[in-house]
Amino acid sequence: MALAIAAAFPAAQTFAQSQSMTTAASVIVTAGRLEQAAKDVLADNVVISAEDIAKSGAATIVDLLQQQRGIEISRNGGAGSNASVFIRGGNNSQNVVLVDGVRVGSATTGGATWATIPLQLIDHIEIVYGPLSSLYGADAMGGVIQIFTKKTAGALAPTASLGVGSYGARQLQTGISGSISDKLSFSLNAAHTETEGFSVTKPAAGIYSYNADKDGHKMDSLHAKVNLEVAKGYDVGASVMQSRLNAMFDAGPSYDDRNVQNLETLALYGKGKISDTWTSSLQISQSGDQGYTDASYGKSQIDTRQELISFQNNVAIGKDVLQVIAERREEKVYATTKVLNGKRKTDSLAGSYIFKQDAHLASASLRYDHSSIYGNNTTGSIAYGYKMSDALRVNASYGTSFRAPTFNELYYPGYGIASNKPEKAKNAEIGLYYEQGDAQLSAVYYRNKATDLLVSTNVCPVEQSTHPYGCAYNVNQATMSGLTIGGSAVVAGVTLRGSVDIQNPKDDTTGLQLARRAKKHGSLAAEYSIEKAKFGVETVLSGQRFDDVANKKVLPGYGLLNLYGSYQLSKDVQVLARWNNALNKDYELAKNYATAGSNLFLGLNYGFK
Repeated sequence: MALAIAAAFPAAQTFAQSQSMTTAASVIVTAGRLEQAAKDVLADNVVISAEDIAKSGAATIVDLLQQQRGIEISRNGGAGSNASVFIRGGNNSQNVVLVDGVRVGSATTGGATWATIPLQLIDHIEIVYGPLSSLYGADAMGGVIQIFTKKTAGALAPTASLGVGSYGARQLQTGISGSISDKLSFSLNAAHTETEGFSVTKPAAGIYSYNADKDGHKMDSLHAKVNLEVAKGYDVGASVMQSRLNAMFDAGPSYDDRNVQNLETLALYGKGKISDTWTSSLQISQSGDQGYTDASYGKSQIDTRQELISFQNNVAIGKDVLQVIAERREEKVYATTKVLNGKRKTDSLAGSYIFKQDAHLASASLRYDHSSIYGNNTTGSIAYGYKMSDALRVNASYGTSFRAPTFNELYYPGYGIASNKPEKAKNAEIGLYYEQGDAQLSAVYYRNKATDLLVSTNVCPVEQSTHPYGCAYNVNQATMSGLTIGGSAVVAGVTLRGSVDIQNPKDDTTGLQLARRAKKHGSLAAEYSIEKAKFGVETVLSGQRFDDVANKKVLPGYGLLNLYGSYQLSKDVQVLARWNNALNKDYELAKNYATAGSNLFLGLNYGFK
């Protein structure tokens, strides 16, 4: 049976993808939890290829995501600082983030701890927009970002890269990957990054926050995975990743404040071709998000852990695929604040059907989640696509989603309320997609209506005696609607790509704009190749935002100009240079937090294709 319908769980999917993919965008895994030809995927998506990452010169994954359509970021300083990623106007906690199929994130704050994800170990990234709770469960309201680490397929080969840049930036990566035999393949990679940095706060932050010292960071990371074909059609494998981040921040003038954060992932999987039409897979995975803070206001430790057992079966019915998924997820918290300590379990059952006949494409999915803490939730989605020609397709979809309350929103003293319910949302969208040769264009209109949003209230509706300063409570409604347009083309030898997002991320309860989200943002880039050299220019644009829910603290709009170039010294050796924020724009992603000014990066890559 072709791999395109030989579904596996995400870790197994990564193996299958590494064996069959010709380019990063030829198939998409994340949208349906199985490999699908990109032209048949009904969910709106973006793929960031290995080449995109190699030439980006980006210091962090957040810098890379900032250039993608439908995505905005906020960050409390430079590389290594706390950051949030907003997909289509949704909160950072309303996204699911996977690393080789292993779910990562904090059970106390919600969402991924982006600063701990090592960009140097990533092969490519898939971003799928819109609600995917019917496939991935809680928190997939705005979308799913899946990060794929270095691949195991191909001839055994080493890779290495090094780079230096402004603010004392230094990067080093080395690894080896490939097939040892027809049945055994592996990859092993390590990376180190560090910066001397700059003061993450500005004087306007005040005497209780501002510190004029440099706030640098260091991060060491390691990743390994192995795949073994035990019999024809049957594979087993494992993957592990660990990163340790030591980052300084400001909490006043008289103390060297710092965060030490660890990210750990582990996955064991097996998949087998039960028959010509039936593929089954099992994955057991675990991730840890551990943070230690040493600051002027005290020391604290918070460790969260997620454990997941997933069993997935795909049955091919002609060109169609029937999928059945059973999962158990357990979240655990160990914290200095003892009342946060605890665990919760979620048992899930999901099914989907993918239909393909002539010019018609369709999919439907339904999922039931039962939590030991917040009860039952049922989500579903349905999508239809019609190919008007080989190049042009129109899609329409509707889906429901939910976000689980975090441990902080449930139990944090003076803030959490144990009876808080999940947030819920309903999303409808319609899209037009064109692809012909080197030209691609997509335009998608979406409307995501969220209810029971958990926000910080000044007056707590319940338990006022124990929450005199307010609490987290299900009181808000919001509508994230907008038009997202993206495209690329080759004109007179110049590769052009760009995107624009026109959106209205609105708090329906107050009528105000959601914090740190703009009504307009976009990007534009051009690249020219001549023999062994490439030259490019990029712009990142954002409109005005507000730093607070009351829309009193303005974050002005900004435009960034980045320049880059690369030269292929030999088949395996490439040198690259990048000039970020070339116009030295002074801008803010969070009020009174600094961002990098004009800065340079020089790098050397060996073995990257």
